[in-house]
Parts: sequence; C-alpha cells; structure tokens
Amino acid sequence: MILVAGPYRSGTGDDPARLHANVAAMNETALALFRAGHLPVTGEALALPLLETAGSTGPGDALYEEIFHPVAERLLARCDAVLRIGGPSEGADRMVAQAGAQGAAVYTSLAEIPAAVAA
Repeated sequence: MILVAGPYRSGTGDDPARLHANVAAMNETALALFRAGHLPVTGEALALPLLETAGSTGPGDALYEEIFHPVAERLLARCDAVLRIGGPSEGADRMVAQAGAQGAAVYTSLAEIPAAVAA
C-alpha cells in the first residue's frame, strides 16, 4: 500500500479549481500505481468526505485542522511506502518525514517503485 502525497492547498489560494487540480494529479498518479499492481491511497480520498460530512466550511477551518492531516497521518502508519509528487507542500513533506521515521520506503517518482509482487 503506497500513499500518494502531494500538494493540496499549497499555492492555490484555496481556489476550488486549483484544489481540484491537485487532487486530480494525486488520483492520476494513484491510478498509475494501481495499474502497476500496487494498492495506492490518498489522504484526500478519506479526509474530504469526512470534512463534508462534519460540516467544514473550507480549507483551514477548525474541522479541517481536526481532520485533514490526522487522516493522512493515520493512513500512512499502515502504508508500506509514500510517493511524494508535485511541488512545495508542508503536509506532503510531513508525510515523507513520517514515512522515514516509521521505516517505510520513500519514493519521488513512479520509476523508482519496484514492481508489485503478485498476491
């Protein structure tokens, strides 16, 4: 299981179209990982529906702070690796640091990731 970590809010000014583009980039990378035989995950796939359900009014509100990064941190604790994509991102850099601290592999490109082992 590989967590795809990239910018979500960084550089967007919280513009919904730019936020969506960042999620789309992570999802496209996740799809490539899936097609290569891996199980990709993103924190956004879990956190964003929770934020909507909780009634978040947008990035940076109290609910966002309670839920967004903690979801990714809990998810990463169960992952074998993290794939860091995209530009500057404090949150994605925290995922890389956490992965290293827990002994998980850290990759910066799809080409670095070993072939999936058939189950």
